Amino acid sequence: MMEFALFRLPDGRAWLGEGPFTALAAAPAAGGAFYINDFDLSDPKPWKVPAKLHAITAESLAKTIHLNGAATPQIHWAKPATEWFKMAFRRIRREVLAKRIEKMVPVLTESGTLTSGDPRRLLDAIMKAPENMWGYAHVKDSGGFLGATPELLFTAKGHDLETMALAGTAKPGNQDAFLTDVKEIEEHEIVVRYLADRLQTLGKVTRLPRSLCQTSGLVHFQSKLSVKMRETADPAQLVPLLHPTPAVGCLPRDDASLAKLREYRQQLKVPGFFGAPFGFIESDGTTHIIVAIRGICWEGDKISLPSGCGIVGGSAFDHEWRELRLKREAVLRLLALHS
Repeated sequence: MMEFALFRLPDGRAWLGEGPFTALAAAPAAGGAFYINDFDLSDPKPWKVPAKLHAITAESLAKTIHLNGAATPQIHWAKPATEWFKMAFRRIRREVLAKRIEKMVPVLTESGTLTSGDPRRLLDAIMKAPENMWGYAHVKDSGGFLGATPELLFTAKGHDLETMALAGTAKPGNQDAFLTDVKEIEEHEIVVRYLADRLQTLGKVTRLPRSLCQTSGLVHFQSKLSVKMRETADPAQLVPLLHPTPAVGCLPRDDASLAKLREYRQQLKVPGFFGAPFGFIESDGTTHIIVAIRGICWEGDKISLPSGCGIVGGSAFDHEWRELRLKREAVLRLLALHS
Protein backbone atom coordinates (compact mmCIF):
# COMPACT_ATOMS: atom_id res chain seq x y z
CA MET A 1 0.00 0.00 0.00
CA MET A 2 1.62 3.24 -1.20
CA GLU A 3 -0.13 5.82 1.00
CA PHE A 4 -2.62 5.53 3.82
CA ALA A 5 -4.06 7.45 6.78
CA LEU A 6 -5.39 6.10 10.05
CA PHE A 7 -7.58 7.59 12.77
CA ARG A 8 -8.61 5.87 16.01
CA LEU A 9 -11.14 7.21 18.52
CA PRO A 10 -10.76 6.72 22.29
CA ASP A 11 -13.71 4.27 22.15
CA GLY A 12 -11.62 2.00 19.87
CA ARG A 13 -13.45 2.68 16.59
CA ALA A 14 -10.93 3.26 13.82
CA TRP A 15 -10.71 3.94 10.10
CA LEU A 16 -7.94 3.37 7.59
CA GLY A 17 -8.01 5.20 4.27
CA GLU A 18 -6.02 3.96 1.26
CA GLY A 19 -4.64 6.38 -1.32
CA PRO A 20 -4.63 7.86 -3.80
CA PHE A 21 -6.39 10.65 -1.91
CA THR A 22 -8.58 13.37 -3.44
CA ALA A 23 -7.69 16.72 -1.83
CA LEU A 24 -10.48 19.20 -0.99
CA ALA A 25 -10.56 22.68 0.56
CA ALA A 26 -13.74 21.92 2.55
CA ALA A 27 -14.99 18.86 4.40
CA PRO A 28 -17.10 16.64 2.10
CA ALA A 29 -20.78 16.39 3.08
CA ALA A 30 -20.64 12.59 2.82
CA GLY A 31 -17.81 12.39 5.41
CA GLY A 32 -15.29 9.56 5.26
CA ALA A 33 -12.39 11.99 4.85
CA PHE A 34 -9.21 12.70 6.79
CA TYR A 35 -7.92 16.15 7.76
CA ILE A 36 -4.13 16.23 7.21
CA ASN A 37 -2.11 19.44 7.45
CA ASP A 38 1.14 20.77 8.91
CA PHE A 39 1.53 23.06 11.92
CA ASP A 40 1.47 26.20 9.74
CA LEU A 41 -1.71 25.05 7.92
CA SER A 42 0.14 25.49 4.64
CA ASP A 43 -2.02 23.01 2.69
CA PRO A 44 -5.04 24.86 1.20
CA LYS A 45 -6.74 21.49 0.51
CA PRO A 46 -6.28 19.57 3.77
CA TRP A 47 -9.35 17.31 3.47
CA LYS A 48 -8.21 14.01 1.98
CA VAL A 49 -10.78 11.57 0.61
CA PRO A 50 -9.31 8.07 0.30
CA ALA A 51 -9.82 5.79 -2.71
CA LYS A 52 -10.86 3.09 -0.22
CA LEU A 53 -11.99 3.42 3.39
CA HIS A 54 -11.94 0.54 5.88
CA ALA A 55 -13.37 0.38 9.39
CA ILE A 56 -10.62 -1.51 11.22
CA THR A 57 -9.82 -3.16 14.53
CA ALA A 58 -6.49 -3.89 16.23
CA GLU A 59 -6.83 -7.45 14.89
CA SER A 60 -7.62 -6.57 11.26
CA LEU A 61 -4.95 -3.83 10.92
CA ALA A 62 -2.01 -6.04 9.89
CA LYS A 63 -4.02 -7.76 7.15
CA THR A 64 -5.42 -4.47 5.80
CA ILE A 65 -2.00 -2.89 5.29
CA HIS A 66 -0.10 -6.13 4.64
CA LEU A 67 2.18 -5.92 7.69
CA ASN A 68 2.52 -9.67 8.00
CA GLY A 69 6.16 -10.47 8.45
CA ALA A 70 7.24 -6.86 9.14
CA ALA A 71 9.46 -6.70 12.24
CA THR A 72 9.22 -4.16 15.08
CA PRO A 73 11.64 -1.32 14.34
CA GLN A 74 14.95 -1.11 16.17
CA ILE A 75 16.14 2.49 16.53
CA HIS A 76 19.46 3.89 17.66
CA TRP A 77 18.78 7.23 19.41
CA ALA A 78 21.27 10.09 19.57
CA LYS A 79 21.42 12.14 22.77
CA PRO A 80 19.59 15.46 22.25
CA ALA A 81 21.86 18.53 22.29
CA THR A 82 20.97 21.29 24.76
CA GLU A 83 22.56 24.40 23.18
CA TRP A 84 19.92 25.51 20.66
CA PHE A 85 17.07 24.66 22.96
CA LYS A 86 18.69 26.47 25.89
CA MET A 87 19.12 29.58 23.75
CA ALA A 88 15.46 29.47 22.64
CA PHE A 89 14.38 28.94 26.26
CA ARG A 90 16.35 31.98 27.48
CA ARG A 91 15.06 34.24 24.73
CA ILE A 92 11.44 33.20 25.23
CA ARG A 93 11.68 33.57 29.01
CA ARG A 94 13.13 37.08 28.56
CA GLU A 95 10.15 38.01 26.35
CA VAL A 96 7.73 36.57 28.93
CA LEU A 97 9.34 38.44 31.84
CA ALA A 98 9.27 41.67 29.82
CA LYS A 99 5.52 41.01 29.36
CA ARG A 100 5.84 41.08 25.57
CA ILE A 101 4.38 37.57 25.40
CA GLU A 102 2.52 35.44 27.94
CA LYS A 103 3.55 31.97 26.79
CA MET A 104 5.41 30.16 24.01
CA VAL A 105 6.09 26.48 23.32
CA PRO A 106 9.55 25.56 21.99
CA VAL A 107 10.05 21.98 20.77
CA LEU A 108 13.06 19.72 21.18
CA THR A 109 13.47 16.86 18.69
CA GLU A 110 15.45 13.74 19.47
CA SER A 111 16.92 12.04 16.39
CA GLY A 112 17.32 8.36 15.75
CA THR A 113 18.47 5.97 13.04
CA LEU A 114 16.39 2.97 12.02
CA THR A 115 18.72 -0.02 12.19
CA SER A 116 16.15 -2.71 11.32
CA GLY A 117 12.42 -3.41 11.11
CA ASP A 118 9.49 -1.35 9.80
CA PRO A 119 8.07 1.78 11.54
CA ARG A 120 4.60 0.87 10.25
CA ARG A 121 4.64 -1.99 12.76
CA LEU A 122 4.17 0.68 15.46
CA LEU A 123 0.58 1.07 14.26
CA ASP A 124 -0.18 -2.01 16.37
CA ALA A 125 0.62 0.04 19.48
CA ILE A 126 -1.41 3.00 18.20
CA MET A 127 -4.47 0.77 17.82
CA LYS A 128 -3.98 -0.48 21.39
CA ALA A 129 -3.34 2.95 22.95
CA PRO A 130 -5.13 3.79 26.25
CA GLU A 131 -8.81 4.67 26.13
CA ASN A 132 -8.34 8.41 26.69
CA MET A 133 -6.16 8.80 23.58
CA TRP A 134 -6.77 9.36 19.87
CA GLY A 135 -4.57 7.42 17.42
CA TYR A 136 -3.36 9.00 14.16
CA ALA A 137 -1.04 8.16 11.25
CA HIS A 138 -0.21 9.27 7.73
CA VAL A 139 2.20 6.99 5.90
CA LYS A 140 3.74 7.28 2.43
CA ASP A 141 6.25 5.12 0.63
CA SER A 142 9.44 6.58 2.09
CA GLY A 143 8.17 8.00 5.36
CA GLY A 144 5.33 9.17 7.53
CA PHE A 145 4.24 10.02 11.06
CA LEU A 146 2.12 8.32 13.71
CA GLY A 147 1.19 8.72 17.35
CA ALA A 148 -1.48 8.60 20.04
CA THR A 149 -2.46 11.94 21.52
CA PRO A 150 -4.41 12.84 24.65
CA GLU A 151 -5.23 16.27 23.19
CA LEU A 152 -8.42 17.05 21.29
CA LEU A 153 -8.67 20.30 19.29
CA PHE A 154 -12.42 19.78 18.87
CA THR A 155 -15.24 17.37 18.10
CA ALA A 156 -18.16 19.03 16.32
CA LYS A 157 -21.52 18.01 14.94
CA GLY A 158 -24.41 20.28 14.00
CA HIS A 159 -24.52 23.07 16.61
CA ASP A 160 -22.45 21.26 19.25
CA LEU A 161 -18.72 21.60 19.77
CA GLU A 162 -16.54 20.03 22.46
CA THR A 163 -12.92 20.85 23.16
CA MET A 164 -10.39 20.73 25.98
CA ALA A 165 -7.48 22.57 27.48
CA LEU A 166 -4.68 20.08 28.17
CA ALA A 167 -1.63 21.77 29.67
CA GLY A 168 0.52 21.33 32.75
CA THR A 169 2.50 18.09 33.11
CA ALA A 170 3.82 15.92 35.93
CA LYS A 171 4.91 12.38 36.65
CA PRO A 172 2.29 10.14 38.30
CA GLY A 173 2.82 9.74 42.04
CA ASN A 174 3.61 13.42 42.41
CA GLN A 175 -0.03 14.48 42.23
CA ASP A 176 -0.41 16.35 45.55
CA ALA A 177 2.43 18.75 44.71
CA PHE A 178 1.17 19.05 41.11
CA LEU A 179 -2.37 20.04 42.19
CA THR A 180 -1.01 23.19 43.85
CA ASP A 181 1.89 23.93 41.45
CA VAL A 182 1.44 27.61 40.60
CA LYS A 183 3.49 27.45 37.38
CA GLU A 184 1.60 24.42 36.01
CA ILE A 185 -1.80 25.91 36.93
CA GLU A 186 -0.86 29.22 35.29
CA GLU A 187 0.24 27.41 32.13
CA HIS A 188 -3.07 25.53 32.06
CA GLU A 189 -5.32 28.52 32.74
CA ILE A 190 -3.67 30.49 29.91
CA VAL A 191 -4.95 27.82 27.50
CA VAL A 192 -8.44 27.80 29.09
CA ARG A 193 -8.74 31.60 28.82
CA TYR A 194 -7.66 31.54 25.19
CA LEU A 195 -10.16 28.81 24.24
CA ALA A 196 -13.05 30.44 26.11
CA ASP A 197 -12.24 33.74 24.41
CA ARG A 198 -12.19 32.20 20.92
CA LEU A 199 -15.23 30.01 21.47
CA GLN A 200 -17.53 32.74 22.71
CA THR A 201 -17.53 34.19 19.19
CA LEU A 202 -19.43 30.99 18.22
CA GLY A 203 -21.99 30.76 21.05
CA LYS A 204 -22.45 30.08 24.77
CA VAL A 205 -19.41 28.40 26.36
CA THR A 206 -19.62 25.95 29.29
CA ARG A 207 -16.48 24.98 31.19
CA LEU A 208 -16.19 21.96 33.48
CA PRO A 209 -13.87 22.16 36.54
CA ARG A 210 -10.15 21.52 36.07
CA SER A 211 -9.36 17.83 36.56
CA LEU A 212 -6.47 15.42 36.09
CA CYS A 213 -5.88 13.36 32.95
CA GLN A 214 -3.51 10.42 33.41
CA THR A 215 -2.18 8.97 30.20
CA SER A 216 0.76 6.73 29.23
CA GLY A 217 2.93 7.59 32.20
CA LEU A 218 2.12 11.31 32.51
CA VAL A 219 -0.42 13.41 34.40
CA HIS A 220 -1.87 16.60 32.89
CA PHE A 221 -4.37 19.22 33.94
CA GLN A 222 -7.46 18.99 31.75
CA SER A 223 -10.47 21.30 31.45
CA LYS A 224 -13.32 20.33 29.13
CA LEU A 225 -15.26 23.07 27.34
CA SER A 226 -18.38 22.86 25.21
CA VAL A 227 -20.27 25.34 23.02
CA LYS A 228 -23.79 25.51 21.71
CA MET A 229 -22.99 27.22 18.40
CA ARG A 230 -25.32 29.73 16.79
CA GLU A 231 -24.51 28.30 13.36
CA THR A 232 -23.81 24.79 12.09
CA ALA A 233 -20.20 23.71 12.47
CA ASP A 234 -17.89 24.38 9.55
CA PRO A 235 -14.68 22.43 10.30
CA ALA A 236 -12.78 24.35 7.60
CA GLN A 237 -13.31 27.55 9.65
CA LEU A 238 -13.03 26.01 13.11
CA VAL A 239 -9.48 24.66 12.59
CA PRO A 240 -7.84 28.06 11.90
CA LEU A 241 -10.02 29.70 14.58
CA LEU A 242 -8.59 27.45 17.31
CA HIS A 243 -5.18 26.26 16.04
CA PRO A 244 -2.56 26.72 17.37
CA THR A 245 -3.79 26.92 20.95
CA PRO A 246 -1.24 28.15 23.55
CA ALA A 247 -0.82 24.47 24.55
CA VAL A 248 1.35 24.04 21.44
CA GLY A 249 1.75 27.63 20.18
CA CYS A 250 1.95 31.03 21.82
CA LEU A 251 -0.04 33.79 23.49
CA PRO A 252 -0.83 36.36 22.26
CA ARG A 253 -1.54 34.67 18.94
CA ASP A 254 -0.75 37.74 16.87
CA ASP A 255 1.27 37.76 13.65
CA ALA A 256 4.51 38.86 15.33
CA SER A 257 4.37 36.13 18.01
CA LEU A 258 3.43 33.44 15.47
CA ALA A 259 6.31 34.52 13.22
CA LYS A 260 8.67 34.21 16.22
CA LEU A 261 7.25 30.78 17.05
CA ARG A 262 7.78 29.64 13.45
CA GLU A 263 11.35 30.93 13.59
CA TYR A 264 12.07 28.87 16.73
CA ARG A 265 10.47 25.80 15.18
CA GLN A 266 12.71 26.17 12.08
CA GLN A 267 15.87 26.72 14.16
CA LEU A 268 15.06 23.68 16.29
CA LYS A 269 14.17 21.61 13.16
CA VAL A 270 10.71 20.65 14.41
CA PRO A 271 8.84 18.19 12.13
CA GLY A 272 5.81 19.79 10.47
CA PHE A 273 3.37 17.21 11.83
CA PHE A 274 4.13 18.00 15.48
CA GLY A 275 1.38 20.01 17.15
CA ALA A 276 -0.54 20.14 13.86
CA PRO A 277 -4.26 19.40 13.56
CA PHE A 278 -5.17 15.94 12.26
CA GLY A 279 -8.63 14.43 12.03
CA PHE A 280 -11.45 12.50 10.50
CA ILE A 281 -15.06 13.23 9.56
CA GLU A 282 -17.53 10.39 10.04
CA SER A 283 -20.34 9.65 7.60
CA ASP A 284 -22.87 11.26 10.00
CA GLY A 285 -20.94 14.54 9.86
CA THR A 286 -19.23 14.22 13.27
CA THR A 287 -15.80 15.82 12.88
CA HIS A 288 -12.91 14.95 15.20
CA ILE A 289 -9.75 17.08 15.04
CA ILE A 290 -6.90 16.25 17.38
CA VAL A 291 -3.54 17.89 18.14
CA ALA A 292 -0.77 15.61 16.80
CA ILE A 293 1.57 15.27 19.78
CA ARG A 294 3.06 12.12 21.39
CA GLY A 295 4.29 10.70 18.11
CA ILE A 296 7.26 10.11 15.85
CA CYS A 297 7.98 10.68 12.17
CA TRP A 298 10.43 9.11 9.76
CA GLU A 299 11.95 9.65 6.34
CA GLY A 300 13.99 6.71 5.06
CA ASP A 301 16.03 5.57 8.07
CA LYS A 302 15.95 8.96 9.84
CA ILE A 303 13.55 9.01 12.82
CA SER A 304 12.44 12.09 14.79
CA LEU A 305 10.81 12.19 18.23
CA PRO A 306 9.67 15.74 19.15
CA SER A 307 8.45 17.02 22.53
CA GLY A 308 7.41 20.53 23.58
CA CYS A 309 7.10 22.52 26.81
CA GLY A 310 5.28 25.74 27.64
CA ILE A 311 7.45 28.64 28.81
CA VAL A 312 5.68 31.03 31.20
CA GLY A 313 6.96 33.41 33.90
CA GLY A 314 7.58 30.64 36.44
CA SER A 315 9.52 28.33 34.08
CA ALA A 316 12.97 27.02 35.05
CA PHE A 317 15.26 25.37 32.49
CA ASP A 318 16.05 22.19 34.46
CA HIS A 319 12.37 21.57 35.17
CA GLU A 320 11.42 22.00 31.48
CA TRP A 321 14.33 19.83 30.28
CA ARG A 322 13.12 17.07 32.60
CA GLU A 323 9.53 17.48 31.36
CA LEU A 324 10.70 17.10 27.74
CA ARG A 325 12.47 13.85 28.65
CA LEU A 326 9.36 12.56 30.46
CA LYS A 327 7.24 13.27 27.37
CA ARG A 328 9.66 11.47 25.02
CA GLU A 329 9.87 8.51 27.40
CA ALA A 330 6.05 8.38 27.46
CA VAL A 331 6.04 8.07 23.64
CA LEU A 332 8.67 5.32 23.67
CA ARG A 333 6.67 3.45 26.33
CA LEU A 334 3.44 3.88 24.38
CA LEU A 335 5.05 2.55 21.20
CA ALA A 336 6.86 -0.22 23.12
CA LEU A 337 10.23 1.16 21.91
CA HIS A 338 13.30 1.54 24.07
CA SER A 339 15.69 4.46 24.06
